Amino acid sequence: MTTSPDLIVPKRFCGPPSSGNGGWTAGALAGLIDQDCPEDRCRSWPTIRVALRQPPPLDTPMPVHSDDGAKVATTSGAVVASASVVDEHPVTVEPVGAAEARAASATYPGLAFHPFPTCFSCGVDREEGDGLRIFPGRVADQDGQVRVAATWSPHPSVGEDFHPYADEHPRASLAATWAALDCIGGWAGDLTERLMVLASMTARVDALPVIGEEHVLVGLARGQEGRKTFTASALYDADGRVVARAEHLWIAVDPAVFG
Repeated sequence: MTTSPDLIVPKRFCGPPSSGNGGWTAGALAGLIDQDCPEDRCRSWPTIRVALRQPPPLDTPMPVHSDDGAKVATTSGAVVASASVVDEHPVTVEPVGAAEARAASATYPGLAFHPFPTCFSCGVDREEGDGLRIFPGRVADQDGQVRVAATWSPHPSVGEDFHPYADEHPRASLAATWAALDCIGGWAGDLTERLMVLASMTARVDALPVIGEEHVLVGLARGQEGRKTFTASALYDADGRVVARAEHLWIAVDPAVFG
């Protein structure tokens, strides 16, 4: 068994007030997956599935070890999350134009009611440059399933310089990219009617999004089964290319558990 650097979720990257944003946590752990990269300069990633076993604690070092190729983060000996490469591709949610996505954001249900208003990804109480402020609203359905969309221009505060590209444009971090793909799925699954937390996220990032460039995020509802809700999301760049995709499993929870 080998070890990796501890996983730490700073308070800034919360979802519920007292625990980590599921997408950011999952993306940070996914970034520790071992890859055969020259000089550790990977610019795209295989499909990675992260299972979240309990709410990620904030500002707490979580030891990470390798277990048969997976990266496993723990706290007090209990598993918080595990990440592993999978041989599959998330579904592609159909694109929406930037103008339509901007208009949809004006109808964002979270503006009227938000279960976690300080969420790093979609919280309405976060200022520009602090949270991602991704506010998805309803657009035309896809194959009879609810679809939502929003625009996102990555702020320099979520940038990184570990994976340089030939064009030399600054890019958002892998963790921020996973966070962007996260909550839009929850809103497609209707967080106003069903309080849910992320239990599993499977994502493929083909390119990190360019800082300052307007992107479009689209989320898709894919059904429910008891306490489970299934959704998907896609991230499109300014040229309409898919740069990242994800599928999510959400679990309905008791609102009293999350304050």
